[in-house]
Amino acid sequence: MAKVSVIIPSRNEIFLEKTMRDVLAKATGDVEVIGVLDGYNPDPPIRIHDSRVTVSYVPEARGMRNAINNGAMVARGEYLMKLDAHCMMKEGFDEVLQADCEDNWIVIPRRYSLDAENWTIKDTGKSPVDYHYLCWPWNKPHEPGMHGEVWRQRARDKKDIMIDDEMSSQGSCWFMTKKHFVDFLEGMPEEGYGNFVQEAQQLMNKTWLGGGRCVINKNTWYAHLHKGKQYGRGYFISKRKMVDGQNWSFNFWMRNQWEKRIHDIEWLIDKFSPVPTWPTNWRELANDYLVHKP
Repeated sequence: MAKVSVIIPSRNEIFLEKTMRDVLAKATGDVEVIGVLDGYNPDPPIRIHDSRVTVSYVPEARGMRNAINNGAMVARGEYLMKLDAHCMMKEGFDEVLQADCEDNWIVIPRRYSLDAENWTIKDTGKSPVDYHYLCWPWNKPHEPGMHGEVWRQRARDKKDIMIDDEMSSQGSCWFMTKKHFVDFLEGMPEEGYGNFVQEAQQLMNKTWLGGGRCVINKNTWYAHLHKGKQYGRGYFISKRKMVDGQNWSFNFWMRNQWEKRIHDIEWLIDKFSPVPTWPTNWRELANDYLVHKP
């Protein structure tokens, strides 16, 4: 098995060290962990003495996209995994994910909720998250944008398929070859998107429309902390900047503005049709929105 570089972008994260230690403990193959400290020094400092760990300090906060790019630049692995700084992994995740990852794929593991205080899977009374759909951009009039929404019905319909097509995602964990990230996706650009939003939509839309594939791998999992008001978001972003990035993103994709695409956005919607929130006459409605709205 090849080396896997796990990039963990972080700002004001209280569970960063715990996440890093968990990755090291659960990996069964050749792995390195790259923690990117975006404009802050943890207090208490990271106390991991392991040659597999690199801590990269960025003196001035630049945002999550820059932090991911920063980690990718120093990564020595053939594969990259991005992971939020508040996650627990299943043992052997690294070998399971690369066993079913083609050169132009993005692979997402099954997602549970994390009880961070007890460092265990949280009992939510719900099944794990396996699928997401890309929502209709005007689904929320007060906050338009394409988001990865949980797709429960697809999970029920395809419960016995362990590796399957995934339309979109939430973004807290993804896995791919470094070559795909660097050479094809060209990293995480900030133009239009800003420094935070639409991470999964950029990566997965580009992969699908560029001839690649995005899949869910249910043979392994991670547990992710939903911070909410209890913990708050480490990466602060103003509402205005968030909406601006979302608006730019959905206009970019809905207007088919990526010049290197081999498919239009219509191909992706048709592939997963019927997609929740997308009306049957969505082409007509989208054309009206895009013609009359900036």
